[in-house]
Amino acid sequence: MLEILQYEFFRNALTIGVLSGIACGIIGSFIVIKKISFISGSIAHASFGGIGIAYFLGINPVLGAFVFSVLSALGIGIINKKNKSQEDASIGAIWAIGMAIGLLFIYFTPGYAADLMSYLFGNILLSTNSDLIYIAILNVFIILSVFILFKWLVAVIFDEEFALITNIKVFPLYLFLLVLIALSVVVLIRSVGVILVIALLTLPASSAQLMSKKFKNIIYIAIFLAIFSNLSGIFLSYYLNLPSGPVIIFTAALIYIVVLLFKNFPRLKTS
Repeated sequence: MLEILQYEFFRNALTIGVLSGIACGIIGSFIVIKKISFISGSIAHASFGGIGIAYFLGINPVLGAFVFSVLSALGIGIINKKNKSQEDASIGAIWAIGMAIGLLFIYFTPGYAADLMSYLFGNILLSTNSDLIYIAILNVFIILSVFILFKWLVAVIFDEEFALITNIKVFPLYLFLLVLIALSVVVLIRSVGVILVIALLTLPASSAQLMSKKFKNIIYIAIFLAIFSNLSGIFLSYYLNLPSGPVIIFTAALIYIVVLLFKNFPRLKTS
């Protein structure tokens, strides 16, 4: 097993697996507690528009995904603030528009986009040094932001009304949380792709929520489970010659099912 560590691409993949697991565990916990997985899915799919434009312009798709994800997050937050009744429609529209823009620009790009599938479904083994640098920078920003604003973000996700009464700037913090989700999407695209990002953002955190009621513990457990899913998926995909993204998600889903069954086993036994 250790001989594969001599390859730079594999070391990059493991490093990104750890970094994306940290971001996934932290932000995924906020998503699960706040119950905004649908919004997160919209941001993830909208990022494909940036990937398509980046392909067309010949720049790193991660940068394109970064711009589109952040703009989509801000757009969803502002629209929801102005017209709450149109929340579902705006989320669905941004989801569809982002995917459509991405597909159109890929169609306009001369030649065949051979790397497209790795951004749709993930292939962490194809990560480059530049991907690693971008993801490391985003990860540091996510961790520092949550560390500095933790108590205010927690107030917003648990009780917005109480946060408003105590003069906490709820809307700016909510927008910033959506931006952090957008950055997490960019971090995770290389791991599991646009299509499967929402699963990795929610599965480890959902498993952690079943295992603990304390929010900080949920974050720590979610980080561990996300890193474990990433690293297990990387090794399994390498040795079984399978796509890394689906294997990572399958590992995370299997953990969730096991935790769910274990959690409900006493009830099943007594029923």
